[in-house]
Amino acid sequence: MPAERPIRGGLSTQAVHGGEPRTKEANAIATPIIQSATYTFANTQEIADHFEGRIEREEYGRYGNPTQRVAERKLAALEGAEDGLLFASGMAAITTTLFAMLSKGAHVVVTDDAYRRTRQFLHQILRRYGVEVSTVPAGDYQRMEEAVRQTTRLIFSESPTNPYNRILDLEQVAAIGRRHRVKTLIDSTFSTPINQRPIEFGIDLVIHSGTKYLGGHNDLLAGVVLGTAELVGAIRDLQGVTGAVPDPFAAYLLIRGIKTLALRVARQNENAQRIAEFLEGHPKVERVHYPGLASHPEHIIAVRQMRGFGGVVSFELRGDLAAASRLVDACTIPRIAPSLGGVESLIEQPALMSFYELTTEERLQVGIKDTLVRYSVGVEDADDLITDLAQALEKV
Repeated sequence: MPAERPIRGGLSTQAVHGGEPRTKEANAIATPIIQSATYTFANTQEIADHFEGRIEREEYGRYGNPTQRVAERKLAALEGAEDGLLFASGMAAITTTLFAMLSKGAHVVVTDDAYRRTRQFLHQILRRYGVEVSTVPAGDYQRMEEAVRQTTRLIFSESPTNPYNRILDLEQVAAIGRRHRVKTLIDSTFSTPINQRPIEFGIDLVIHSGTKYLGGHNDLLAGVVLGTAELVGAIRDLQGVTGAVPDPFAAYLLIRGIKTLALRVARQNENAQRIAEFLEGHPKVERVHYPGLASHPEHIIAVRQMRGFGGVVSFELRGDLAAASRLVDACTIPRIAPSLGGVESLIEQPALMSFYELTTEERLQVGIKDTLVRYSVGVEDADDLITDLAQALEKV
């Protein structure tokens, strides 16, 4: 059978068709779930052909799965990357990538508004193995460049960041990396490939928690790293040892979720923008952190490098921890839960959900205010979400 030509087109077309063969097993329209842990060989010659690179095929579940491969190709097409590698979770993608790229004596630069567990892994785990870490303020490119040493191997950040929606100037980050021959990695979970593609700006590697927008329905765990075939290949080699592989059914659900990604993200962008504008005008709200607002410190950068501003709105109330709790409890549409990016709206107080064990003073030291609320906007009607927030604010 002649090789099929990849379908070209926009992001929505790639979300539906990218990475998938036109003709599938049993002529199915959906990518089949290959639920197998191991794969048979016809004879010993096929084993030799496989290991010597003359044929491409699966060998054992820890080294890949056909359903997984389709998800990886689809995400690579969306992100504009040469290759992608799927993991069992977003943190598995982060930790395995860092283990693959760093060794004893290496140095990494990370921004201060990165995901809590990422910073925890860098500062608490990797330091035990002799990796040095420097933390710099998000958006301070002079400090970022000054932090680079001869032993620096990686600059790691997010854009937008969690939970304050800071926007990194990706061209500046990539330029610093190139000047010092240091690889750059952006966790782009909040933006998705629909809103932003960091590789277009010169970033070397991109990570997503597939659990969030890519899956989109709060029913799977997955992570992915995307970049050049060489870099991703080195990370794949380590994954084959560590075993942080995705389940075939999770890969299938991810493929299914991605098909509607562009539609969902467009709706979430619109809803979040309207909610952010409503909150910014409300007297009981101290500050709104949303890159679609002109008041956001990196709004101009966001306009330049993003197609949409995302579905997470973080805001600070006037009051205290109890006031924020009253608001969260009074909302009737969003559910109180961690995570983000699904079709259902979710709401939480980072001070309680992620930093409960810390005192107010300790939380402030890591930048988390008691009055901060994070609202992950779903695809419900924006008027309903705003009406619900308005009545909840009356109870603060």
